[in-house]
Formats: sequence, C-alpha cells, structure tokens
Amino acid sequence: MATDRIRAAFENAKSEGRIALVPYVTVGFPELGLTTDIVRSLVDNGADVIELGVPFSDPLGDGPTIQASGHRALQNGVTPETCIETVKDIRAAGIDVPLIFMGYYNTILNMGIDEFCNAVADAGLDGIIAADLPAAEAGPLQDACDRTGLALVPLIAITSTDDAIEYACKRAKGFVYCISVLGVTGARTTMSTRVEGLATNVRKFTDLPIAIGFGISTPEHVAEVAKFSDGAVVGSQVINTLADGDPEEAAERVGAYIKSLTPGTPRKVVAN
Repeated sequence: MATDRIRAAFENAKSEGRIALVPYVTVGFPELGLTTDIVRSLVDNGADVIELGVPFSDPLGDGPTIQASGHRALQNGVTPETCIETVKDIRAAGIDVPLIFMGYYNTILNMGIDEFCNAVADAGLDGIIAADLPAAEAGPLQDACDRTGLALVPLIAITSTDDAIEYACKRAKGFVYCISVLGVTGARTTMSTRVEGLATNVRKFTDLPIAIGFGISTPEHVAEVAKFSDGAVVGSQVINTLADGDPEEAAERVGAYIKSLTPGTPRKVVAN
C-alpha cells in the first residue's frame, strides 16, 4: 500500500530522532526532463518525502514563486500525463521515497476521478493533496483514493474550527498538512507563533504524522517546527534555488540547499 511507504518514511525519521524533510518540486521546472535527477539529489541529501507539483493554470493557493514555476512548466509543455510519466521515471530510476502530487481538483476532475487515481497509483504515486478541495467536499476523491490505496492528505489552516479539523482528520491517510500562515505559499523570514497551537489541536483528532508547510525556508524555521511536528514542507525556497542558475546544475544546487536544512531537523520535543 502506498500509505505504508509514507508511514515508514515518517517512522524512520522519528526513529533517527528527527523530523522528516518534505521538499516541493514543480514537475517540468526549470526544464523538462530534469525532475527525476532533481528528486534523486533531494533524496540523496536528506529528503524523506517528495511533493510533486502538478502545474495548473489558476493556482489559487500558490504565491508568486510557485505560480511562476507552474507557468514555466506549462510553457515547457507539462500536462497531467507528463506528471504521471515523471512518477514512472522516478520509480524506474530506483527512487523509493513517498511521492505526493500537490495540485488542484480541476486537474483530477478533467481526467475523471477514478481514471486519475488508477493511473497515478499504477505509476507509483503514494498520495494526493488537492489544494482547493475542502474536506467536506472530498468524499468522491476520498473514495477513489481508498480504492486505489492512495493517501488523500488534508490541508488544515490556522483558521480551521475544531469541527473542520475533526472532519478532515476522520478519513485522512498518510499525514496531515498544517498550513503555518494565513495566505498563499512563499518563503518568509519568520514563522507564525499560532501554528504550534494548531498542531497541538490537530493531535486531539488524529495519530497521523503532522507536517508543517508554507513559509519554511531556513534551518531555523525547521528547528522551530521540530518542537511540535513530525515534518517540515519546504517549497518556495526550493523553487528559488532551482531557478537561480544554470538549469543543468539545478539538481546539484537544490541538493546542497536541502542538506543545509538538516541541522534543524533533530526533534526538540518528542511528538505524541
């Protein structure tokens, strides 16, 4: 089961006394054909789980950096089918870490929920995050994920009510993604002090690992969330690093960046 691979990744990190690093990469950015090498470099340098961004024309939850990467990927000719083939390529290269698609619901609906879930599961994907799909409306996709062994990972915000958190956690698989800020994705200089309270609240409703994302870009940020979470999601600064220089050297650059975050990963307080 795909969810077993996700659970094993978080359990392995925990057994090593650290939280998991979960970088986000837009498929087909900065150029087509580089994503598998980028993923390999991330894994070789400390990544535990990989989020693969599926480019979409109207990415409401993304800040300027990830929006720009998605636009570039679309210009490069990336389609949902390209993303599925990329998963196959990553698996064919012997890379066995959990792979999560991060995207938008219309992409799934356009292909057909069952068709999409069957195709990505067959390719070797482990889970899906549909950024614009509220848990209360996720029943059909959740059912399809359950049938195919995929984890449907919920996004929970600082503003989420207890009822909304409980509902989102009820059928969640893999891990729970807690959004550390109000607003869209993007690297920030400071972390919100409210996210620790959110993580504490989410633990009332689930035993799944909790990963914190949106705004994490430095070892200090990672160390801060290591006090109360099981994983740190890093997106915009990964994209910035990929964009900053020769595309052919992007994998090497981003590997070095992820390695620079590992000093922040030791657990400060063992999460329940």
